[in-house]
Amino acid sequence: MEDYFQIHAFSDVIHPKDWDSFEPRVEKNTHQILDILDTAPSKPRATFFILGWVAERQSGLVKEIHSRGHEVACHGYAHQCIFKQTKKEFKEDVKRAKGILENLIGVGVIGYRAPTYSITRKTFWALEILFELGFRYDSSIFPIKHDVYGFPKAPCFPFYIDFTNGDILFQLKNPKYINQFRKPEKVNRRKPSNNQQDLTPDACFIEFPLSTITVFGCSLPFCGGGYLRLFPYWYTRWGVRNINRNRREPVVFYIHPWELDSEFPKINSASLLSKFRTYVNLKETARRFNRLLSEFRFAPLASMI
Repeated sequence: MEDYFQIHAFSDVIHPKDWDSFEPRVEKNTHQILDILDTAPSKPRATFFILGWVAERQSGLVKEIHSRGHEVACHGYAHQCIFKQTKKEFKEDVKRAKGILENLIGVGVIGYRAPTYSITRKTFWALEILFELGFRYDSSIFPIKHDVYGFPKAPCFPFYIDFTNGDILFQLKNPKYINQFRKPEKVNRRKPSNNQQDLTPDACFIEFPLSTITVFGCSLPFCGGGYLRLFPYWYTRWGVRNINRNRREPVVFYIHPWELDSEFPKINSASLLSKFRTYVNLKETARRFNRLLSEFRFAPLASMI
């Protein structure tokens, strides 16, 4: 959860030191999402990945998200791509944000999403740091090819990472999908199954990749606010139904508060590509989001662990 001036598309024209000079709109836009969720037929709960910078300035909003029954998760402090940080800088940024959020809501924060999905093959080291900081899951890997982010060969469905079992990248070749596991107390010890393995809760770290659909061997994105805006609604619905019914897997869907802002301020100094990605079909987002919530059930990521 970031404000409109913090999105990656504007990062080359708006510096973090200037953020405080912009009109904040994140509270208004987030309340719109909260109200949509509250009025949806299934009363879905969600995971809100929140910047530490925003939490410092909108502490009441963070508390309200938590009090309404949604999961508060971490988006780092200053919305900096991991591939632009050293390991030390990354650890300090995330630790700072996690501490701010936990102090506000009074419970542990176990989920993380990297700014601009910047956990890639080159920054996979960040996952072990997250584990060391007490996170139980990450949702930053986007298994697609993209000009900014992407991890094309990563697993497409939620999988388990074992930091005590050798090279992490090697584990991706034979991923342990979370639907293969049961809690230890529910496993029949007398009749062990080759398809089910025990999980030790303290050693459990889950990656929830952003959902993609495979067409002719290519992984295509469909599950986010940008794709909900840029493509016809039927494309998103088709992708969700395909994964739910054919693969019997959950879909990880995301949306940014600013994507429901029909009066989004114009940043004229941004590039034409950035403007296209940011402003196209903003007026359609709320209607399509409402429709998606009426057709499918959603829950916080933490509820799946």
